[in-house]
Amino acid sequence: MHGWTGQYLRVNLTEESWTIEPTPALWARDYLGGRGLAARCLYEWMDPKADPLGPENVIIFATGPLTGTNAPTATRYMVVTKGPLTGAITTSNSGGHFGPQLKYAGYDMVVLEGCADRPVYLFIHDDHIEIRDAAGIWGKTVSETEDGIREEVGLPDARVTCIGPAGENKVRFAAIMNDKHRAAGRSGVGAVMGSKNLKAIAVRGTGGVNLARPAGFFKAAWKFRKGLAVDSEVLSRFGTASTIDMTNAMGGLPTRNFKQGQFEDSENINGATLHERRLLRNKACFACTIACGRVTKIGPEAEQFMVNTHPRNWKPAAEGVEYETAWALGADTGVGDLDAVLMANYLCNDLGMDPISMGATLAAAMEMYENGTLSDAIAGMPLTFGSGEALVRMTEATAYREGFGHELAEGSKRMTEKYGCPDLHMGTKGQEFPAYEPRGFQGMGIAYATCNRGGCHLRAWTPAIEAFGKADPHTPDGKAEWVVETQNATTAHDATGLCLFVGADNLTTALLPCLTSATGIDYTAADVLEVGERIWNIERLFNNAAGLTAADDSLPKRLLNEPFDEGPSAGVVVHLDEMLPRYYEARSWSPEGEPSPEKLAALRIEA
Repeated sequence: MHGWTGQYLRVNLTEESWTIEPTPALWARDYLGGRGLAARCLYEWMDPKADPLGPENVIIFATGPLTGTNAPTATRYMVVTKGPLTGAITTSNSGGHFGPQLKYAGYDMVVLEGCADRPVYLFIHDDHIEIRDAAGIWGKTVSETEDGIREEVGLPDARVTCIGPAGENKVRFAAIMNDKHRAAGRSGVGAVMGSKNLKAIAVRGTGGVNLARPAGFFKAAWKFRKGLAVDSEVLSRFGTASTIDMTNAMGGLPTRNFKQGQFEDSENINGATLHERRLLRNKACFACTIACGRVTKIGPEAEQFMVNTHPRNWKPAAEGVEYETAWALGADTGVGDLDAVLMANYLCNDLGMDPISMGATLAAAMEMYENGTLSDAIAGMPLTFGSGEALVRMTEATAYREGFGHELAEGSKRMTEKYGCPDLHMGTKGQEFPAYEPRGFQGMGIAYATCNRGGCHLRAWTPAIEAFGKADPHTPDGKAEWVVETQNATTAHDATGLCLFVGADNLTTALLPCLTSATGIDYTAADVLEVGERIWNIERLFNNAAGLTAADDSLPKRLLNEPFDEGPSAGVVVHLDEMLPRYYEARSWSPEGEPSPEKLAALRIEA
């Protein structure tokens, strides 16, 4: 095989055994890799009704056919499993350097089954495989774990993906971290690792990627790379937090648990302020010319955020914040103090948590505090909107499940239900929404509701047309059909191993020549989009088999019934009732949200 390594590593943690098996060639052709190949394997190899935190759940680390090549941003790997936050399939994507190293070691995937009876980590050095004792690093932070494993295996250039205390404590939105600051962040993939007593995977590969047509590939990759130099200039300079100005101006920046669409202190946490006041340098993932990562340091006046309920010596410099984290830990909680937001973000990275769900869950708790549902006795401290102290203290408490942090660790859906306020959960399928207000961007409503892994902006980013004059942001017209097309395109893109920041609109132009010359398979643009549709449908079949139905393609009542009184999105609600039937029709699904036999046959899927 070309592009693919042609083999994967299958590990049984219960038996502490492993085998190296051939990558299914037909599945690789039809699903490409990464998210696609892993989703197909998960659907075939486990019972979708399995307990996400039980030994029957399978977790897969998967690369794409372009991962590890010199195509721009060829860094990505996927973690695919059943998510404990949602009970649905989750496909969490990460960059950095771990994915290429796994490919160089000779594996398209690592498939992990069962549960170890003690803390362990997996060590891969090409064809040398070990399951090692992790007692000495259990309880350690992400940075301590990564440094400790490198020292123990004696390979300074080994790459490590691991969980922090949040994953060990099975926080339902615990992340899997690699390169200390890169994250497979959403849906609780880190809790799945924790439930299996798997602290980390360390990998060092000395091979490469076998290309079918090297000359054609390098020509295509170079052309692709040159085109990105202009397209990514703003992203390189100001990072993803530059998006805050646009969403806030349009009334699409969710504020105080989606009670408002604009944040009065947005300038305190935007990309320009971060660049001017706290940025140390940019940081890039493997093969990336964009370098959107931000290495930052909190200000000298922020000592109050260095010691809190547990005076551990947290570092004052790290990576972040990104747009989503600046929003979740900032606008959504009403916190306009950049240093508090940075400190909470550093904690999420080092403790191994998804900052989107962390901030959004705390925002729901803050609303419950302000409406009288939660008292100081229950919460342990005032949880008022805008409190930087509450933000930092509760972030740490959540990772360790200490005090009210134990409730926050369950995610906002379970927490709000426990305290009798289920309508304050701002999410779908149990997963908290990211940083786009659907009353400001109508298309995000149908994108959130139908996403297979719960509330997510990475499957169909409708501001691409709603913010730039291509479509009215407040009308449902045409949005369902656009979301279907974009979900297919981004899903195929995920399967290749490239970062979405090179643009899903490059899929059939710049990316396609790289894919065909790497694999030797002459995919057409239509073929690649069909791959995306095939993956989306297999994920839907998994969810249906897990017990999810059309009723889970829903939105909170706040978005459907409560318009803003002022601002650019005043008077608007989300017209999900209009968009959802159109979405099902465009997908050739039944009114109950089930893929039709005819559609499955056309996609060569056996349900």
